[in-house]
Amino acid sequence: MMNHEFRMVEAMLERRSIRRYRPDPVPEEIIEQLLTAATWAPSAHNRQPWRFVVMTRSETKHRLAMAMGHRLRRDLMADNVPQEIIDKDVGRSYQRITNAPLLILLCLTMADMDSYPDAKRQQNEWIMASQSTAMAGQNLLLATHALGLGGCWMCAPLFCPDVVARTLDLPAGWQPQALITIGYPAETKTKTRQPLASKVIER
Repeated sequence: MMNHEFRMVEAMLERRSIRRYRPDPVPEEIIEQLLTAATWAPSAHNRQPWRFVVMTRSETKHRLAMAMGHRLRRDLMADNVPQEIIDKDVGRSYQRITNAPLLILLCLTMADMDSYPDAKRQQNEWIMASQSTAMAGQNLLLATHALGLGGCWMCAPLFCPDVVARTLDLPAGWQPQALITIGYPAETKTKTRQPLASKVIER
């Protein structure tokens, strides 16, 4: 295996979900490199349905965290979750969002995807766009690690896409998929994986 190929595989194996960061800002040129790496992911029909919202301002992060936290609290109350657990979950969500020097909201749009008259094929087209957008997010996370940063994928926007879209005044058709927190790591992580044989079959 060539050296650069080894480094790529090594980066994949070393990357971890980092949730605690130093307060240092992420330079603009690094942000551009992250986004460029994301846009070189494969995509269905090469339509590149991903869209990104970059957030570095404290007031924006606070506003988003408050809005998402309000919806989370409402949902957990409807589920009859104990108040102390609700407070803990909402507080943890707020800290994760506001303490990250950089947030990137990963969205998809169907604007350039194919359109079908029947619901089944149209749903499949949406799944293709969703898969493409997720691959862009994976590229972004790998680039984050390669550039000495830490990052973490938050699925929370899937549970309140209307709140996120309204709070950030997203363009029409931008569908929030994930919130990626990024910064210089203030923690280290070790993880394991289940045996490969438990996940693979041969035919």
